[in-house]
Amino acid sequence: MDVFIARQPILDRQRQLCAYELLFRADAGQNAFDGVDGAAATTRLIANALLATGLESLLGGKKAFINFDRSLLLGGLHSVLPPEVLVIEVLETVDPDSEVLAACQKLCEQGYALAMDDFVPDPRFEPLARLARLIKVDLRATARPDQERILRKYQPLGIEVLAEKVETQEEFQWALDAGYNYFQGYFFARPEMVRGRRIPASKLTCIRLLTEAQQTEPDFERFEKLVSGDVSLSYSLLIYVNSALFSRANEIRSIRQAIAVLGQDGIRHWAVLAALPMMAKDKPGELVTLSLVRARFCERIAGLAGVPHPDRAFLMGLFSLLDGLIDLPLREALAKVHADPAITDALTETAPPGGRYGDVYQIARRYEAGDWDAAAARAATSGIKASQLAEAYAESAFWAQQALHATSRKTNVRRHVRYAAAGELRLRWQEPGGRERAVPATIMNASAEGLQVQASEAIPVRACVTCQGPKLRISGRGTVRYCTFVKGKYLIGIEFRGGTGWPGPAAM
Repeated sequence: MDVFIARQPILDRQRQLCAYELLFRADAGQNAFDGVDGAAATTRLIANALLATGLESLLGGKKAFINFDRSLLLGGLHSVLPPEVLVIEVLETVDPDSEVLAACQKLCEQGYALAMDDFVPDPRFEPLARLARLIKVDLRATARPDQERILRKYQPLGIEVLAEKVETQEEFQWALDAGYNYFQGYFFARPEMVRGRRIPASKLTCIRLLTEAQQTEPDFERFEKLVSGDVSLSYSLLIYVNSALFSRANEIRSIRQAIAVLGQDGIRHWAVLAALPMMAKDKPGELVTLSLVRARFCERIAGLAGVPHPDRAFLMGLFSLLDGLIDLPLREALAKVHADPAITDALTETAPPGGRYGDVYQIARRYEAGDWDAAAARAATSGIKASQLAEAYAESAFWAQQALHATSRKTNVRRHVRYAAAGELRLRWQEPGGRERAVPATIMNASAEGLQVQASEAIPVRACVTCQGPKLRISGRGTVRYCTFVKGKYLIGIEFRGGTGWPGPAAM
């Protein structure tokens, strides 16, 4: 299977090559962005660069500018590339809310350089711009007086400025005289197509690979057997482990050695990067996501219900969509992967009454369908509370995000499930000058440690607010995490480290 990456050079003031912007391309005949989802395009771009083309041949020791949207900034995909190689290009469509700013601050602390794409002066983007090492300005979309103001403002702060869409000698000379640090555009070179070859892996092997990789204690011998039996996976693993990411003194030549060197976390990252794009090929991405969420959810339900071998429930959830992923009838697909008979019976609904795996699967399916009462009633017969079920699903969705994006995040920032809620309360906070303000707000949802409210006035992000709602039994002091204007109102998220005091859905 051929894979394609476009790269466009970035030059310094002496016209010396210093970096490439890497761009995803779906096929050789289309040297332009085809409108595919931004996060999916970047994920496939990185997978192709690591596993097919090879970073060394692609970059030649230079840095790579790669576009990141909001989901990727928060998701952790950057961790598969070292800060010495990657410049994270923050797209102009990213809303610089508190979550994005916190994520970008963390990226900077980890040593990654940020670049602002298609930058236009805007007070909302000021905090984000000051985190960046480089700002990219579109010469054709920004008036020259505005460009000069950007240069005068940001260069003294140590932020370098790149002129993009440079298409003529006159434009280059003007930008050079204006003081730009770097240059990119058709005047120097159009994006160059780089072709790589990626041998298709068996979807069944990918399923087995992901199953093994997500075990608490992966069996490295079984893992080695899986990888060694597939040419594509073997090739990808050896390219990955020998890439410049790891600065090995000696070349890794065997699958066993590669697995030992990467260790558990490294193997999990590589397995997701190698297998999931192949699993999702020609299929809706949501199918892969749902199978992973369902797998983890079934595992959690089994654990809460005391069902033996919860890892089998994980496989049951993972295999429940196998027919859609590999285009075989479900029973035949299950036979291909030698599924446990109890799993096969549960998924094909042929289990005898009282089958515990069947109960787990039916609880999961009912909860996913929004049939809360039926799910809760069935869960109660296994000793599971409705609140436990909701928390298990929230954790499962977060875990699937970790698996899909190979993220380095280890904990879910929202440990407590939010429930839809209703009621009125007052929020008090102080303006920078010390003046106290009181804002009436309507609760949208609540948890033990957080609220989402709607108000007619904005409250600054990171402001400390005091909340009083005696009728709702909500009180405490919290911090505003985000404040977004939506349909004539401000949607505000507040985090209460000391707890909201909210007793749960029954209070509403």
